[in-house]
Amino acid sequence: MQLISRMPAAVKVQWVLWAAVFLMMFFTMLPEDGFWQAAVFSLLNILFYALVIYGNISWLYPRYYLKKRIWVYVITVPLFLLAAGSIRGILLTWIYNTWFATHPEPLTTAIMLRYLTGIPLLFLMSFIMRMAIVYFELKAQAAALVLQNTRTELNLLKSQVQPHFLFNTLNNIYYEAYLEAPRTAALIERLSDIMRYFVDESPKDQVDISTEIKFLENYIALERIRIRHGIDLQFTSEMPGGCAIPPMLLMTFVENIFKHGIDKTSMQNHIDISLVKQDNTLLFTTRNSLPGQPVHNHPSGSGIDNLRKRLTLLYGSNFTLQTGRSGNYFTALLSVPL
Repeated sequence: MQLISRMPAAVKVQWVLWAAVFLMMFFTMLPEDGFWQAAVFSLLNILFYALVIYGNISWLYPRYYLKKRIWVYVITVPLFLLAAGSIRGILLTWIYNTWFATHPEPLTTAIMLRYLTGIPLLFLMSFIMRMAIVYFELKAQAAALVLQNTRTELNLLKSQVQPHFLFNTLNNIYYEAYLEAPRTAALIERLSDIMRYFVDESPKDQVDISTEIKFLENYIALERIRIRHGIDLQFTSEMPGGCAIPPMLLMTFVENIFKHGIDKTSMQNHIDISLVKQDNTLLFTTRNSLPGQPVHNHPSGSGIDNLRKRLTLLYGSNFTLQTGRSGNYFTALLSVPL
């Protein structure tokens, strides 16, 4: 029963169809031919019917017709049908004369024609069978797609529940911290905003520039608390409302500054960040002092290379990305159309 339940719907329908045809033939022949003759001839006829039908839809049709070898298909089909009908007539006549006939009957032309006349009809039925199989396969695929979409939606709901649970928890912690340590509460609020950005905004194709700026400001504020002596940081933004850019486009420069451009033991860390609009172009520049000794606690990574690949996918060659060192400062420039 488990084997049957695991069968695709198209396979189940075919088994039911062949079983019905077998029973119809068996009970039609049973009164005149007896049980064993009716059973044997019904089974053999079913096998020959299946040979013609599946021989066409599983071998001849896909091998020749679907591959545009139509003339080969036209020539092969009559030969196939003639061979199948002839084998059927010879085999069934031999079985009848050997096991069931009281007086053996010779294989005459009339008997052969009788076995051949039904073959073309079976050939036409093979196309009906093929359409039925395709229909049930498409129906099964559609059902599988609906199931997959349902599972995806369920997983999406689960993935949304977990971050929002964390957001609600952070809000509760923020309220408690606000009563005792307002500065800590402000940092918790920034962390919550960053996490909400990753969940709600980063999957989008475009985000408002104000959202991106707010994300950078929150990130910078959290990074500041890791710097022992503080930093001299200027963030200039001259962007009008209504501009939109792909999310996380500006993050790489800022992240690299705090990974590779900050000397935590120094009191002379300088960072200048500028975000302006010129004509229909966004210009984003960063300039940071370099530490006296290279920072080894973070690997150099491939952030700039990945950013360049992403920009190429987004803008083709219509962008500018430049990085370089000038004295004790490192400068990065990004220019993209709006």
